[in-house]
Amino acid sequence: MTRTAHAPAPPTSVVWDPALLGYKFTASHPMNPIRLELTERLARDLGVLDAENLTVTAPGIADDAALATVHDPGYIEAVRSSAGSGEGCPEYGLGTDDVPVFADMHTAAARIAGGSIGLAQELLAGSAVHGLNFAGGMHHAARAKAGGFCIYNDAALAIQYLLEGGTRRVVYLDVDAHHGDGTQDIFYADPRVMTISIHQSGTTLYPGTGFPNETGENDAAGSSVNIALPHTTGDAGFLRAFHAVVPALVRAFEPEVIVSQHGCDTHADDTLADLRLSVDGQRQLALDIGHLAEEFTNGRWIATGGGGYSLYQVVPRTWAHLTAIVAGSPVPLNTPTPSSWREYVRNTYHVTAPEKMHDDAELWWRSWELGYDPEDAVDRAIVQTRKEIFPLHGLDPWFD
Repeated sequence: MTRTAHAPAPPTSVVWDPALLGYKFTASHPMNPIRLELTERLARDLGVLDAENLTVTAPGIADDAALATVHDPGYIEAVRSSAGSGEGCPEYGLGTDDVPVFADMHTAAARIAGGSIGLAQELLAGSAVHGLNFAGGMHHAARAKAGGFCIYNDAALAIQYLLEGGTRRVVYLDVDAHHGDGTQDIFYADPRVMTISIHQSGTTLYPGTGFPNETGENDAAGSSVNIALPHTTGDAGFLRAFHAVVPALVRAFEPEVIVSQHGCDTHADDTLADLRLSVDGQRQLALDIGHLAEEFTNGRWIATGGGGYSLYQVVPRTWAHLTAIVAGSPVPLNTPTPSSWREYVRNTYHVTAPEKMHDDAELWWRSWELGYDPEDAVDRAIVQTRKEIFPLHGLDPWFD
């Protein structure tokens, strides 16, 4: 692992406890906690979790009062009731194919929420500057409805805690393949929070939302930002879209904290989306978001996981990279995966794990300064977002 000699590693808190593996719907459900177990094991075998500036913190279980800062009390009670009875509540999105009922549902979801709230507490207390909850990122959970495998919206709860603790402005940055609809909706009328979601277009992917004209309402007009990319977008297009939109808006908004969601279902191997990113590209996005935090928020940054359903090949590598980046000591791309980790995967799950921490991808992308190509579907998506949002922040959609 390497890091620049001039920059001290930031105090970093990483949420982990084996109890987080209890967020498990069914044996065949795509959101299998194996991905969390293998992420933690890979990060540990790489030595990432041994960094002197890093503390591994067990999450608390968010109580009803904490959950109710974002979620409707009737919804919280419905989750608890469904967990106890085993019966769904369709009006609250519980008991569907996406969100089947399981016995420990309320507690398991509240534990993930407690992890992200705890990171917000540590940032406000000054005991951590960076935080990571790779079990979190439940961005489809709305105020009063579950959806897309998500029950309680831990990122939104962390943001709300920051706001109630005196933070003036927060940028929420979501690079999952799916639109961060729940988080957007929760803060859609709150001018203190800018939600930025870069995702596969809702014309071709769940949840069917996240279009550029969803810009926020009332005093929060311009605080909801969506870049809806065409399916098959790869590293170059995704990174071009990120850099063509995000840094200028973060600079204009002047946040005090960045909260990010790092769903890695953007990968070409993921079965639940149609984007074409590599582990290399996903790592670069984490680096870029970390750089934004360094430049605009004095480093204050909370990162979460999210989607990601290539359990053995993608998620552990991407989120181990994320863990190292959050801790300030990125793992070089050409690092081999530890033999101890590969042997564990083979012996436990009878799967051949990747030998390298990279996909050997080419990470070149065109800067927006090189010009707009009207024949490029990615460029058209970028322009749609810039034309909707940039003027609301005093920015020129073509040149800033």
